[in-house]
Amino acid sequence: MKQIIRSLLRQFLFWILFFDVSRIVFLIYYSGQLSTQKISFFEILGTFYYSFPLDMAVACYFLIIPFFILALQLFFNVKWLNVVNKIYTSVLVFMYSLSVAGELGIYEEWQSKLSVKAVKYLEHPAEVYNSAQTGSFFLLIAILILLTAAGIVCYVKWFHRDVAVTKRNPWYTGVFLLLTPGLLALGSRGGVQEIPINQSESYFSHQGILNDVSVNNAFNFFVSFIENYRVIDKNPYHFMDSGQARDIVKGIYRTEKDTTLCVLNNSKPNIVLVILESFSADLIESLGAKPGITPEFKKLEKEGLLFTRLYSSGMRSEQGMASIFGGFPSHPISCSVVQPEKYPALPKLPELIKETGYFTSFYFGGQLIYGNIKGYIYSNGFDRIVEGTDFPRDFPRGKLGIPDGYVLDYLAKELGKNQQPFFSAVFTISSHSPYDQPYEKPLTWGGSENDFINSAYYTDHCLGEFFKTVRNTAWYKNTLFVLLADHSHSSYYNWYPGQKQYRRIPMLLLGGALKEEYRGTVCNKLGNNYDFPATLLTQLGISDTAFHWSKNLLNPYSPEFAYFSNENGYGWIRPGMQYSLDIGKEWIYADEVPAGKKELMKKEGEAYLQCVFEEYLAQ
Repeated sequence: MKQIIRSLLRQFLFWILFFDVSRIVFLIYYSGQLSTQKISFFEILGTFYYSFPLDMAVACYFLIIPFFILALQLFFNVKWLNVVNKIYTSVLVFMYSLSVAGELGIYEEWQSKLSVKAVKYLEHPAEVYNSAQTGSFFLLIAILILLTAAGIVCYVKWFHRDVAVTKRNPWYTGVFLLLTPGLLALGSRGGVQEIPINQSESYFSHQGILNDVSVNNAFNFFVSFIENYRVIDKNPYHFMDSGQARDIVKGIYRTEKDTTLCVLNNSKPNIVLVILESFSADLIESLGAKPGITPEFKKLEKEGLLFTRLYSSGMRSEQGMASIFGGFPSHPISCSVVQPEKYPALPKLPELIKETGYFTSFYFGGQLIYGNIKGYIYSNGFDRIVEGTDFPRDFPRGKLGIPDGYVLDYLAKELGKNQQPFFSAVFTISSHSPYDQPYEKPLTWGGSENDFINSAYYTDHCLGEFFKTVRNTAWYKNTLFVLLADHSHSSYYNWYPGQKQYRRIPMLLLGGALKEEYRGTVCNKLGNNYDFPATLLTQLGISDTAFHWSKNLLNPYSPEFAYFSNENGYGWIRPGMQYSLDIGKEWIYADEVPAGKKELMKKEGEAYLQCVFEEYLAQ
């Protein structure tokens, strides 16, 4: 029985060491880039520490087949099962070595890990060969052969031992067969935490190359395949000729005059972005909510500029992050945030602002690995990132993380320590299930949404306390605060997800940097949360051309439209009209639809989704 357990442990150790050897090969191959970026030896060592959780998960996945082989060997003492184990491991060694060689070949140009998109190029090996330098091509072939050979030889010589069970203990056999699958399942999900492991677990550095080398190749490729296998061959939302679709979208964005309302009293204020988790417009009384849910927000409206016709393009936080920081609309099937290889193609609002002299920071009381948000936040170049484990240990913690009150109080104290000007974002958590905030629940109505509206009441109370604190600081008078939801939430009004009311969210600008004449006012421009980058950058006098999906909501001449994605389609909103489509179904929700407008609405929505998805595929 002992040889069975030892065999499994040896194989686990082999894979951990093989992954690290592959990592060393990458670091040596790109040592010139590491030297150019002046990355220290100790930072490089961090890749081996932070890579372990993902490596462990992949090793556990790889050991599923060996477990079944060993389980058979407990009952059947046949030599050919040992051969099967060697062949299985050898094939995996070759496949992983191939991923290493492939990644070495593409990284210099793509600056991203191997993905399904990259593998598509292998359908035409002649083109791959012709586009590569001859020396580099044969070097990569040599690395593939040597890494494969070394891995197989080392495994067979030092890690594999033929198993021959002659004595069987029913007790130990039963424990092995029952306990091992649970341990492998636990290891493959990264532990017992609420959120299963993803690539974000290996992100630790502001140097993108170190994060990329830390992420396990097999894990990353598996995620890339799962997210894209349905769209590997073509855009499933191809409704018309691509040129026609681009012309329609170009017409949609046509702006009569490039101008803006200047609502700030200086062009370089501090910026504090409060991203409100799941904050639907149905929590805000002035936007149509029932009274009493967010009384503090109602008070803050008197000091700020409220955007009344804003919609979230997606329904999940990772989609919201791509919209808010990348200005990229959400779409069906997947999201760029869960695929690190797509990060280089996305514009990055914090990074752009940072280039103008801002200190940037991001705060979140929970685990940023949710939806791979941590990896995306690191890719945005924040100077400082603070998540749940970085806060003081004596802070109380709920199932998802630290309640908003403690996070916002901590943020209020930290902001004063930052160099100015600063751009700081905080992502709230308490209005996300399981709604275990440490506060009273005064609202007794709302039906199935009672817990949600009470959680919003708590977050709203925390916002009130936060502003009471920051108003007394010296830096408040030169600071713009932005309260913006990442996405909406189901409502006690029971809107259907295809209705625009379901997707409506608030955005409020306030603070000492907001001009007096705009306090207590509203902006009724129709738009999305991915319009935030262009709107903010224009106020700061920074070019917004990189954010071509984002429009300036403070330009009186900017076009009036909003878009959102369904599970398998889109929603398209024009003033007084809405058209929603799921492939195979269609719904029309409208205040008033003039005759002959339906086909135009449908055509615009189809063109918009087609172009958004084409860009996603090209990233």
